[in-house]
Amino acid sequence: MFKFEDFSAIQRALTVAGLGPAMLVGCTVHGDPSLASYLPAGVSLALPWGNAKAATPAWKPTAPAPQGLVSAIDGITRNFDGLVGVAVTSVQDGWIVTSSDAARPMPQQSVSKLWVTMTLLDQVDQGKIRLDQPITITRSDFTLFHQPVAALVKGDVGYTATVGEIVRRAMQMSDNTCNDKLLRLVGGPDAIRAFLARKGIGGVRFGPGEKLLQAGTAGLEWRPEYSMGNAFAVARSRLSPTVRLTAFESYVKDPPDGAAAGAISVALARLKRGELLSPTSTAWLIQTMEGARTGRARVHGAVPPGWIYGHKTGTGQDLGARTAGFNDVGILTAPDGTSYALAVMIGDTRRPIRERQMLMQQVAQAIVANHRTAPPVQDAADPAWKAFTAGK
Repeated sequence: MFKFEDFSAIQRALTVAGLGPAMLVGCTVHGDPSLASYLPAGVSLALPWGNAKAATPAWKPTAPAPQGLVSAIDGITRNFDGLVGVAVTSVQDGWIVTSSDAARPMPQQSVSKLWVTMTLLDQVDQGKIRLDQPITITRSDFTLFHQPVAALVKGDVGYTATVGEIVRRAMQMSDNTCNDKLLRLVGGPDAIRAFLARKGIGGVRFGPGEKLLQAGTAGLEWRPEYSMGNAFAVARSRLSPTVRLTAFESYVKDPPDGAAAGAISVALARLKRGELLSPTSTAWLIQTMEGARTGRARVHGAVPPGWIYGHKTGTGQDLGARTAGFNDVGILTAPDGTSYALAVMIGDTRRPIRERQMLMQQVAQAIVANHRTAPPVQDAADPAWKAFTAGK
């Protein structure tokens, strides 16, 4: 089990979750009692944005997008050689900036681990699961590609840890086996889809799970032996180029795990505002995202000192120079507490990895530059605000 190191870390995590120091006194911790071990005694987690159990109306922007950022995002994406969707949502001000393909479903790949974790934490909030309950991973749970937990599975005994630890491995290390174990724990893909529908998260599909998704993308039918060693890579290499290309292009064109950058950005903004999970689970998830170890040269590579970025990456299979999904989504928080939910989804490109990373860093740089030059929040008398509200 992992926990915050000290009270200053707690304060930082609560700040990331949108909870100010004034809320740290006087009430009990809500949600799963096992979450209380991660928080100091006496902490109140009443979110300023309301109850996560309230009805969820369709999200609409409540302020006009800053034109400087609109122009910057357009310039960053317009000439990129590949399929890319970018969206930035202001958590506090309620505007959204999107690129031209931000409404198109892009392959999520490991970004979809975010929805598995949200579904699990929603069940924690309902008392169905506890983060401190034990869970055992055995060889029969192995998937493919990135699964560092496999090194901890010894013989027939397996590896036993808490649910919270397995969530951390799935979210921070992007461990596929840990994620698929959690997926089965919460009830499978249908449970994820039900959560998305119940919370009003549109524009996001959830696929069949890691094994079937990756096998289909390669042009294979899943076999249990593919989870061991390099068996999957060997089987894939024996396919004809035509079979592989057909399967790859079919996946990119209509990904079963496809999600629009705009939809992800809005969902992350709602998470930050406390609209999707209990206050305790919201703080716990965002703190976990902040500790992600993957994608340090993506958006994170341009995050200035004093800013905080909690995120989830996703990377698909390669076919020659092409990659079916190269993504980074997360919540970027300025030193003054202002937060931006962003999604950068590269669905298909032949450009070198460094160019993809630089595009993501440019998005972060544009957000930071806009924040530093942004005027005060518009009031009802402002001409731009009047024009925006008149067109609603």
